[in-house]
Amino acid sequence: MKILVFKNYEELSKRAAEEIASTIEAKPNAVICLASGDSPRRTCEIFVQEANQKRLDLSGAHFVGLDEWVGVSPDDPGSCQYFLRHNIINPLNVDRNHFHLFNVMASDLRDECLKMDNTISQLGGVDIMVVGIGMNGHIGFNEPGVAPDLFCHVAELDDTTQEVGQKYFTQKKELKMGITLGLAHLTHARKALLLASGIHKAPIVSRAFQASITNQVPASILQTHPNSLILLDEDAASNLVEKKKKCM
Repeated sequence: MKILVFKNYEELSKRAAEEIASTIEAKPNAVICLASGDSPRRTCEIFVQEANQKRLDLSGAHFVGLDEWVGVSPDDPGSCQYFLRHNIINPLNVDRNHFHLFNVMASDLRDECLKMDNTISQLGGVDIMVVGIGMNGHIGFNEPGVAPDLFCHVAELDDTTQEVGQKYFTQKKELKMGITLGLAHLTHARKALLLASGIHKAPIVSRAFQASITNQVPASILQTHPNSLILLDEDAASNLVEKKKKCM
């Protein structure tokens, strides 16, 4: 695990976008797993701009969605699928066969999990997984107490996740369940990239990356990942006792 501290959200987002681009440049058929939400939003915007300006060849790359709210239509602006379609898939004109998202409207969500596991396996695994960290330490919908050896699964959402998740919707939603790649996918990814910004993330960042590893703080498993990169702005890093490499 390596921690880099940047002056602000914009700078850490630029570095994250560079990591995605360099992964594809080195491996044109790379598999990129992306979270949705506030943390990766600017990363997606910068990556799209850079990919278009540099005419990055994305014809062989595959994009995988990290998670989704169960019961939320993909047409809902608060859904993870909506985020990925509008911030990555549509702007880059990604081929239909090269993006892979959970269908939470399917009648059998266990089968959806198996399909995604099989897809990732057939593609040779995830090359770079870009995630955020929840206020309770979750990654995707891997909630506190999750088994670290799970692959795709349906999860009962923690109260904190249900409460914080409301910010993505214009009207109150029932957010009881989620479907997600598991921590096993994270630990098996060739590179893991975690983004965190803002003073509100400082306490959980400190618990995840300078305390002991525990499934009560799922993100702490990244301490064991040999190629994980934690990108923080100064606010998110403010509770770390030992400041890591600082990037200006």
